[in-house]
Amino acid sequence: MRSGANPLNDARALACSDFLQNQNVTKLMQKLSQATDALLLHLWNESGLHHDAALLAVGGYGRGELFPHSDIDILVLLDDQTNSHDQHVSSNIEKFIARCWDSGLEIGSAVRSLSECLSEAAGDITVRTSVLEARLIGGNRGLFKHFKHNLDEAMDPKAFFQAKLLELQQRHYKYQETPYSLEPNCKESPGGLRDLQIILWVSKAAGLGNSFADLHKKGLITARELKELNRNQKLLQTIRANLHLLAKRRQDVLVFDLQAALAKQFGIQQESTRLASEELMRQYYWAAKAVSQLNTILVQNIEALLFPKEARTTHPIPGLGNEMFIERQGLLDIVDSDLYQKHPEAILQTFLVFAKNPAINGLSATVFRSLYNARQLMDASWRKDPRNRIAFMDLLKLPDGVTTAFRLMNQTSVLGRYLPAFRRIVGQMQHDLFHVYTVDQHILMVLRNVRRFMIIEHTHEFPVCSKLIASFEKSWIIVLAALFHDIAKGRGGDHSELGKRDSRAFAKDHGLSADETELLVWLVAEHLTMSQIAQKQDITDPEVITAFAKRMRDERHLTALYLLTVADIRGTSPKVWNAWKGKLLEDLYRATLRVLGGAKPDPSSELIQNQEEAYRQLRLFGIEDSACNELWQQLDVAFFLRQEAGDIAWLTRHLFNRVHADEAIVRGRLSPAGDGLQIAVYVRDQADLFARICAYFERHHFSIWDARIHTTKHGYALDTFQISGSHLIEEGGSYRDLIQLVEYELAESIQKSAPLPEPSIGRLSRQSKSFPIQARVSLQPDERNQYFALTLSASDRSGLLYAVAKALAKHRVSLHTARINTLGERVEDIMLLDGTNLSKNPKLQIQLETELLEVLAA
Repeated sequence: MRSGANPLNDARALACSDFLQNQNVTKLMQKLSQATDALLLHLWNESGLHHDAALLAVGGYGRGELFPHSDIDILVLLDDQTNSHDQHVSSNIEKFIARCWDSGLEIGSAVRSLSECLSEAAGDITVRTSVLEARLIGGNRGLFKHFKHNLDEAMDPKAFFQAKLLELQQRHYKYQETPYSLEPNCKESPGGLRDLQIILWVSKAAGLGNSFADLHKKGLITARELKELNRNQKLLQTIRANLHLLAKRRQDVLVFDLQAALAKQFGIQQESTRLASEELMRQYYWAAKAVSQLNTILVQNIEALLFPKEARTTHPIPGLGNEMFIERQGLLDIVDSDLYQKHPEAILQTFLVFAKNPAINGLSATVFRSLYNARQLMDASWRKDPRNRIAFMDLLKLPDGVTTAFRLMNQTSVLGRYLPAFRRIVGQMQHDLFHVYTVDQHILMVLRNVRRFMIIEHTHEFPVCSKLIASFEKSWIIVLAALFHDIAKGRGGDHSELGKRDSRAFAKDHGLSADETELLVWLVAEHLTMSQIAQKQDITDPEVITAFAKRMRDERHLTALYLLTVADIRGTSPKVWNAWKGKLLEDLYRATLRVLGGAKPDPSSELIQNQEEAYRQLRLFGIEDSACNELWQQLDVAFFLRQEAGDIAWLTRHLFNRVHADEAIVRGRLSPAGDGLQIAVYVRDQADLFARICAYFERHHFSIWDARIHTTKHGYALDTFQISGSHLIEEGGSYRDLIQLVEYELAESIQKSAPLPEPSIGRLSRQSKSFPIQARVSLQPDERNQYFALTLSASDRSGLLYAVAKALAKHRVSLHTARINTLGERVEDIMLLDGTNLSKNPKLQIQLETELLEVLAA
């Protein structure tokens, strides 16, 4: 009997069809489990096993939670007296397993004797958990009872609890300790189904019951918490079942390309200001948040039952006014469960006490419960209470514990109730393809990054930022700016302008001085400016620096914005930040600081300084100053202004005696700006040189961060590139190992001058397909028509830069500089083109723009 021609497929199709109509996930799982049981039992008996062994359902199938494409895990249990190598038994087992697969059952099977199972369960927590929920399908009932009895006898509830708690912590760490990723795993992510399953596992192991209702009867959860658990569990299970049906396979991650279809399954309608998928994800995040909180409460309550002596041990919290709080097992607890009802001002005081006591690791179940029950007290009058405003500002200004305190405030919904604007962005998605967190989590990540600059243990990460913030008066204003910089996203307007209003209102309510208010509001309004200037403009241009310095006003504003910008970019996605962007920001900061300090941009002075420092470095290699003259005479002022002294010295060292080289010279070194390589190319100029170089980098899976194109007075190209990434690096190699390979192969590729290959049309990522970016091309001349600024914006894909370079080469348009800016799945590249051909031919401008649009949209 083959897949597609058996009763299970019919039963599964009927159950799934019924589910799609009424979304009753409990009924779906029961029907699928029952149909699978019936088929397995039929095949078991048909294989002649009967009572020779016991057929058990284990894992999720064992507890009756069988989703449309879940694993069907079974255990064939043999008596110790039965010889598993007996020809008759062995043959029948093989026949049974083969018939399962022939029937379309994709099973995960194990064949073990009783003693083998007990031994494996004792040594492997995964096996112990799986068999904990074992259920008899057919076969020897007495053997199954004996098996369950022995498992119960061998169970150590305390050890099992500790092992599962460690497993939970490791899993949460794997998923960045947050349920708020834009593509969460509804089963494994924090706040997912696995968190609920762990509660039931440890409860069963401790003899507390098999369901949340049993825990309610034991007094471990309240009636309200039981209702919340059941409601949120059903939502997560319904999401998972729909994901399986939409993907037609096991699918537990809410990937972008399924979110819209999933929202449709839930009957969610699109609104004018919010996509249906955004509303669905908002519901998911709120459910995951509730599950996380309830999971914490239950874990603590079960732990108190298992370790009663430790649970009774309390310690007073030192400090005047802390009599309302105690420390219990490293957690902050309250002496009166009705504390917040009697004293609502103690709500924020809770987090202040927590942050002031580093030995405390979290909040107790009593605190979590009491905060939830006090949510109706956190209203407008509570927000206006001067005591609360003082407590909030005191917390913000503390030297330690601020980040964790704010995360706990968000987890318990206190932060959103104190700042209604923040509540509006909890679970708010960002479809810009470079943020990987919801808005609220991004804000908390940025706040964390600012705080890390202040912590001694993290000074090695960003020493410049740590040094600057250490001497910055009232650094808490930057923390506050981090809290407000994106707080107005999703309202249908310029979030920087809307955020200014929110931050100004907060400053007025909390008594900030005029200077403090001005800096806070300015930071919120300007929080995108520095990254845009650094990544999209030529920061070696004195005019750019002068204009930026005027916008910064003074050193204090510049320093605050620099610190906020670094923290902000790092808080978007691990893919967005890199050492090269860090260097661009630092270079912009230092150049602007010089101007604000009174130094006027003086190209001639900078040129002399760069040359003198390059001379000094070259002398260390035994190269005399006069030896540089032949090469340097071929280089114009722009070269010495755009290159750093270290780069000038490096290039000169390799080229000073090969100024008129006949062959291409390629040199590489480890990038001074961090991971990656710096590659220099020196060769007689040719129209398609940039395209040829890009073709090589594309073929070897390198990404270009930056390109500086220069043509010498005697017609040689002197180009430098910052590159990163390669399949060889991903396979465990190092950049140092690649230098000689790149030098040889790239030089050979340039020398051959073979016809340029056709650009490969790389695949768009799933994110880009779900949230495509409108391709944009802008070609604008400067005042003298000497150069044209080409701005490109599109979804990223492999081969894109080469395709652009080939289009430029086709029309013999030379590149002067290129700023390659990749923001997650989006590219925003800016290139400065030689205007010689373009300024004379307006039709060429239109034709080039049209072809580039076609390239970007391919």
